[in-house]
Amino acid sequence: MPFFQRLIKVSEQQPSKGSTTLVRNKVQWVLVVISYLSLVAAIAKPMWVGEPIEQKKSAREIMVALDLSGSMSEQDFTDKQGIKHDRLTIAKQVLAEFGQRREHDRLGLILFADAAYVQAPFTEDTHTWLELLSDVELGYAGFQTAFGDAIGLSIAIFEQEQSKQRVLILLTDGDDTSSKIPPIKAAEIAAKYGVKIYTIAIGDPTTKGRYKMDLPTLQSVSDITKGRMFHAMNRAELEQAYEAINNLEQQQFELLTHRPKHSLHHWAYAICLIANLMAAIFVCLMKWQQQTRINTLVRRTQELSNE
Repeated sequence: MPFFQRLIKVSEQQPSKGSTTLVRNKVQWVLVVISYLSLVAAIAKPMWVGEPIEQKKSAREIMVALDLSGSMSEQDFTDKQGIKHDRLTIAKQVLAEFGQRREHDRLGLILFADAAYVQAPFTEDTHTWLELLSDVELGYAGFQTAFGDAIGLSIAIFEQEQSKQRVLILLTDGDDTSSKIPPIKAAEIAAKYGVKIYTIAIGDPTTKGRYKMDLPTLQSVSDITKGRMFHAMNRAELEQAYEAINNLEQQQFELLTHRPKHSLHHWAYAICLIANLMAAIFVCLMKWQQQTRINTLVRRTQELSNE
C-alpha cells in the first residue's frame, strides 16, 4: 500500500513482524519524475521550427493559340540548315524554343482551325507541354481558320483558372473564316477581362484566295488588348517575334515562405520509455540482491545447524 505509514497513524496500530514497508529510494524518485515530465512534454506536442524556406511560384499564365488551318502546310519556310519545311513545322520548332525559355511560367496550348480546343491546359510542367506541342499535326481541327473562337476559349480558361497575369500569343497565317464570334469583338471582350494578346502573322501578305492574310484585323486585335503584332515571313523573323515577346513579358514570381516544422513528441515518449525500463531494471536488481542475501543467510543458518 503506497500510504502504509499514514494508515498506521490513523489506525494507531503497529505493523506485525510479517509486514513489509516499501520505500522508494532517490534513484526511483528521479526516474518517476523524469517519466512524468516526459509524458507531459509529449502531450504538449513540442515542435522544432526550421529555417525559413523561400519558394518561387510563377505569377503569369501564357496561353499559346496555334493555327492548324490548311494554309499551314505551305512549304515556304527554311530551317537552320536551309531545308524547306511547312509553316507548322517551323512554328512548332520556334515555339518549343520559346517554351524552354519560359520554364517558370504556366503554359497552355490551344489549337484552332474549323474550331478551337485545348491541347494542353495551364501547367508548370514544361516537358509535358513540349510533348503535347510535338504531337500536333495538320488536320487535327479541320482546315479553316477560327482565331476569334480561339480568343474566346482562352478568355474562358483564364477565368476558370482565376489567372492574374494573362497573356495570349496567337499565331496564324490566314484571315478568320469560321469563328462564331468575330475577332474584333473577341478582342474587346478580352480587353475587359485583362487579357493581353500578341498576334504573330506568319506567311506572305500578298497571298490571295482562301489562304489570304488579314493583317489589319490582327493589328486591331493587338491594339485593343494593348499587345503587339508581329509579321514573320521567314524563320529568322519568327524567332525575333518570340524573342521580343520574351523580353516584353518578363517572368514574374510570387515568393512563398514557410518554415518546416518537425514534431518532437516521439523523443519525449522515448525518454519516458527509457526511464520506465531503467526503473524496472533497478527494481529487478534490488529484488535480486535481496534474494541473494536471503539465500546467503539461509545457507549460513543451515551450516551452523549442521555444525
